[in-house]
Amino acid sequence: MAKITVILADDHTVVRQGLKALLSAEPDIEVVGEVETGREAVEMVAKLLPDIVVMDIAMPQLNGLEATRQILSQTTSTRVIILSSYNDEEYVEQLTNAGATGYLIKQTAANDLIRAIHEAKLGNAFFSPAIARRMLDHCRRAFLDGKPPSKKAVSLTTREREVLQLIAEGMTNKAIGGELCISIKTVEKHRQQVMNKLNIHDIAGLTRYAISRGVIESKSALNPV
Repeated sequence: MAKITVILADDHTVVRQGLKALLSAEPDIEVVGEVETGREAVEMVAKLLPDIVVMDIAMPQLNGLEATRQILSQTTSTRVIILSSYNDEEYVEQLTNAGATGYLIKQTAANDLIRAIHEAKLGNAFFSPAIARRMLDHCRRAFLDGKPPSKKAVSLTTREREVLQLIAEGMTNKAIGGELCISIKTVEKHRQQVMNKLNIHDIAGLTRYAISRGVIESKSALNPV
């Protein structure tokens, strides 16, 4: 029987090592790759086409949310399971809307991750019990109040979301252009579009927004230039 192939995406080496040791002990699971950034995850998935990606949210260069969007737009065979320390409703909603099959908090029991991988391989969703309860409660409250369960978020394009993250990480327009292989003029255009859409017109404000939306962790925010 073919093994379930898994890529681990997390910028913390210790976390990846622990996950790899855990999953490698399972006879039907094989870790075929490890990456530190969302961009590397997108590239490795395109190359290896694994069954499952276990994805952190807060990673440099490209966060897990945007990486999930890009991965699932380029393949229908790979499932994404989020494994993160963020457990509030907004993060869960954003990732499930992006197409994630499962969402687990890092404090979850080890057997939850193994079960989530098996369920995802079968095409089923799986959430940490605490998250599943909160999602159900949220939908119930919305139903009883006669309100939609979520509000429409500001729509940024893929490139605009990438530029937003790199701005929030403190990179200059020139550095962003080099990272994304686009001209400085194009970076400036995307930057202005992001500011207009969000109605935020300073770098500090964009950084606070990025932190609040889980695009970057607060410790990742550098002094903007």
